[in-house]
Amino acid sequence: MVRPEEQTVAGTPVLPKTIVLIGMMGAGKSTIGRQIAERLGVPFRDADREIELAAGRTIQEIFAEFGEEHFRSGERRVIARLLEDEPFVLATGGGAFMDAETRAVIKEKAISVWLRAEFDVLWARVSKRAHRPLLKTADPQKTLRDLIAARYPTYGMADITVESADAPKDVTAQEVIAALQPFLTANSNLEEQ
Repeated sequence: MVRPEEQTVAGTPVLPKTIVLIGMMGAGKSTIGRQIAERLGVPFRDADREIELAAGRTIQEIFAEFGEEHFRSGERRVIARLLEDEPFVLATGGGAFMDAETRAVIKEKAISVWLRAEFDVLWARVSKRAHRPLLKTADPQKTLRDLIAARYPTYGMADITVESADAPKDVTAQEVIAALQPFLTANSNLEEQ
């Protein structure tokens, strides 16, 4: 008898849990997440977009009007609600995994994948657009370096780490899928014990 988590779609395991992509702004969570979801045949959702829909405001407006603490509170509620759904791929904002409650919910109900990127890769990506509230500082490069220093030890608690290098997004997406397969096999073995 084939267990649900052992069924395959085009040779890929059906997800027993949602895949949550974590990492810094510019790591490619949304772009890579869409490709992973498409390849696995599951929906893709972006936590920031879901927060905007729930709040009726953009992330920038939430930060400007209410501050980061208010944003994080909403983010926590939205992610917890999303993780009640059937398995899918979820891209989270850079600070989501830093919140202890959010991290605990992700640990319990999902498989976390850290898209790790070096400063130069991140800076090349984020400096092209001006919509990052946390980088609206006098020295955005220093701010980004400080965020990396503060966040990477916590991101290191993710179930899986995949390098998001200066490579085509489809290559990184395939690396994530490859990293997930042994993890999913390990999880199905644990469930059988």
